[in-house]
Amino acid sequence: MEFSSRTRLRQARLAGDRRELYPHSLQFYLEPPTESISLVEFESFAIDRLKLLKVVENLGVSYIRGNDVYKTKLEAELRKLKFPYKALAEDDYEARRKDHISHFILRLAYCQSEDLRRWFLQQEMDLLRYRFNELTDSLRQKFLEHVNLSFEAISEDMKNELANELLTSTPGFSVAKVKEQIFYKVGLSEAVDLFRTRRVFIKDGFAYVPLKDIDAIVLSNYRTKLSKALAFDKGYAYSIRHNYGKEGKRTDYTPYSCMKIIMSNPPSQGDYHGCPFRHSDPELLKQKLQSYKIAPSGITQILELVKGMHYQLACQKYFELTHYVDDTGFSLNHPNQYFTESQRLLNGGRELKKEISNSGNSQQKNNSQEGMNSNSTLPSSKATSDAELEGLDEYFTED
Repeated sequence: MEFSSRTRLRQARLAGDRRELYPHSLQFYLEPPTESISLVEFESFAIDRLKLLKVVENLGVSYIRGNDVYKTKLEAELRKLKFPYKALAEDDYEARRKDHISHFILRLAYCQSEDLRRWFLQQEMDLLRYRFNELTDSLRQKFLEHVNLSFEAISEDMKNELANELLTSTPGFSVAKVKEQIFYKVGLSEAVDLFRTRRVFIKDGFAYVPLKDIDAIVLSNYRTKLSKALAFDKGYAYSIRHNYGKEGKRTDYTPYSCMKIIMSNPPSQGDYHGCPFRHSDPELLKQKLQSYKIAPSGITQILELVKGMHYQLACQKYFELTHYVDDTGFSLNHPNQYFTESQRLLNGGRELKKEISNSGNSQQKNNSQEGMNSNSTLPSSKATSDAELEGLDEYFTED
């Protein structure tokens, strides 16, 4: 098959900087994908993965798993749907990427009930079993190292010493097969399935597992990890639906106001919430503002407001500087309001609607305008109190 120069260049590029994302065609799907994909690709990946798992299910019912017909038909489906079928192939980045992303899409969809989780787990295990058993012995060893299942291979002397026990305890093995096969010393807890079916030699709390049967160990580890992950995905999906009023009391929770964010629940390590003007280190905030191309004079104004603990006014000054307006005509007191007002300015340059429902709001507008003069000095105490008390009032009136 001939490839165009563009295709060859693309493959070379993938080989250099992308292949490291998926060093093997097989994986335990321990890390979720982090890239952004289109809705069209999302839907396509989900449908193809579901088709593949349905084929795995149907073949498992119609044929003996692992026989020639089963393997031929499953490989044909993998080819057709563009999933990895040649284990550890060198030029299948797109197939590996699709395999990774589509697994997590269906995992989130199939964590909703015990029946769905059980079905998904069984089909994914059958798929991994087929793909693992297609590996050569050397590639199996590489995969075991890749998933941190590097078991100790027994020495030739140990194997000769245990030859009779290994022969009688391993179904289908001849003396010659025992001599040529690699045996691994595995903790008994890792080989429960083999022990239960009397397919392995046990001594001193260890199972001596031939390489041909190591798939049972791999599948046991995979089942444990995937089962735990589906418990997590179930809770994660439930929390999302609950927050949007789709579960439990079906309450549509109101997002926190600026004042509540400032006054409560500061973020800790690993958290991503909070007010950047309240919870960021001043030096880090300065660096971030510089990266956003804010003028030095504007950065100074914002940092002075932060130093005076006028966090909402610092946010408002940032809004004015990034939207190139001298006076917004409103006071920012909620993250959603920031987004809404930003969209109004960015979409067609329409004038902002100044919703003034009472004289108190009118007074607040005037105070806000007075707060930022041409020299951008600190706001008067009256302007500060009016702007911040509005948010404080919301803080105490929220549920």
